[in-house]
Amino acid sequence: MVGLIDVLPLLLAWILDLCLGDPVRLPHPVVAFGKLISKGEHALNRGTYRKLKGVLLDMVLVVGTYTLTAFMLGCLPTVTGFLVNTLLIFYCLAGTTLIREVKEVFRAVDRSLDEGRKQVARIVGRDTSKLSAQEVRAAALETLAENLSDGVIAPLFWYALMGVPGMLAYKMVNTLDSMIGYRNDRYKDFGCFAARLDDVANYIPARLTAFLMVLASGKLSLLGFVWKYGDQHASPNSGYPEAALAGILNCRFGGPHNYFGQEVWKPFIGHNNRLLTSEDMKVAARINRLAEVMMIGVVVVKFLC
Repeated sequence: MVGLIDVLPLLLAWILDLCLGDPVRLPHPVVAFGKLISKGEHALNRGTYRKLKGVLLDMVLVVGTYTLTAFMLGCLPTVTGFLVNTLLIFYCLAGTTLIREVKEVFRAVDRSLDEGRKQVARIVGRDTSKLSAQEVRAAALETLAENLSDGVIAPLFWYALMGVPGMLAYKMVNTLDSMIGYRNDRYKDFGCFAARLDDVANYIPARLTAFLMVLASGKLSLLGFVWKYGDQHASPNSGYPEAALAGILNCRFGGPHNYFGQEVWKPFIGHNNRLLTSEDMKVAARINRLAEVMMIGVVVVKFLC
């Protein structure tokens, strides 16, 4: 019975995500997280001791998110708690919206390069105005692989370990990194702890994601490819799911990326610089969904056993 209390909200939330995707018209915790981070950054990212102030902001927001969520859920009656748990898990899962957005990128770039650039800008944190059609497709697929970890596998991993409060605390960590975890002049001091915290939170999930992707492909021989190229990335984690997808598709990711006017060179992952097509997107989307299903199964088994 205890295990079912954790499993049923998870399964219901997952079904909601499969059917609805991200609830655009509903209030979203991550939007609230973003507003808190933005206010904190504008107030603190100035003057001296920027690293220390960044650490303090990160810890207050992450620990506060966990504590407040745990307290709130502990105060709710059983039925209300079940519904709120379901809603919060639903908010933390991004598998359907991620696949939907990547499909839209491929449809847009097939219509025109300008449309493709604008569409991919919705899901990447870099300048897309000068990307070629090949680079637009590669950026979308890289994001699909990386965010399978950040938006699906990692939240489920932390849910399995620490319940809904841990899941939301992870989303705060991830949002901090996506907003201030850059190495440019503005954020290199203030956001460095947020970036490192995200690296720690994603260390196991990223590698688990890559393993599940390879397992979903049925090509276990690709584990050697992932091991070879997984650390060929500026991030200690993102390279693993990207390497898994590059191996599955037999393509190449990486190269120059432009962040806020600063070019960052990312080592190539894979070696076959072939033309990417919509068929690659369909394969990648199927791999993402299969990996997600397997992770849901792992979490369910964990709670029931």
